[in-house]
Amino acid sequence: MHGWYPAPVAARPFACFLVKSEPSEYSIEDLAREGVAPWDGVRNYQARNVMRDRMRPGDPVFFYHSNAKPPALVGLAKVASPARPDPTQFDPSSKGFDPKATPEAPRWVLVDLAFVEAFDRAVPLSELRADPALDGMELLRRGSRLSVQPVADAHALRLLTLAGARSPWARRIRAALSRRVDR
Repeated sequence: MHGWYPAPVAARPFACFLVKSEPSEYSIEDLAREGVAPWDGVRNYQARNVMRDRMRPGDPVFFYHSNAKPPALVGLAKVASPARPDPTQFDPSSKGFDPKATPEAPRWVLVDLAFVEAFDRAVPLSELRADPALDGMELLRRGSRLSVQPVADAHALRLLTLAGARSPWARRIRAALSRRVDR
């Protein structure tokens, strides 16, 4: 086992996250088709740290299409594996190749994401920005480019409502978030 893995943690309530992807690179439809896929190629230290230190299997993940017309929240996934070394960092033919990374000292991680649902209605960035209940959300900060980011419980609850998330799993997450936010 590599020393960079996060220390085992006691059971904790789920935490919510958001990932961004350009639909021409990898879309919610791609994840739906594959079912489970590695979220690889992340090359930002802050995003890596979120995946390595905070994401746990079962955590809800909002899927956002960036650089789209319009950019929008489009679906829901869940973390399907603990963080592990991203093999693309070792592959010289990969866009994610990092010549400073070695199998003994990997620099980058990935988690697997499992598809939950594509929202019936994509929620455009303009609508997210106009909603006062989402004030302070990382996605809406000017200049925010973080591709993997945490989402506060109150924001996650609002996103599920705006998107009309309907899967049984989303309904359970919404109920749990409602209890946590109402405390």
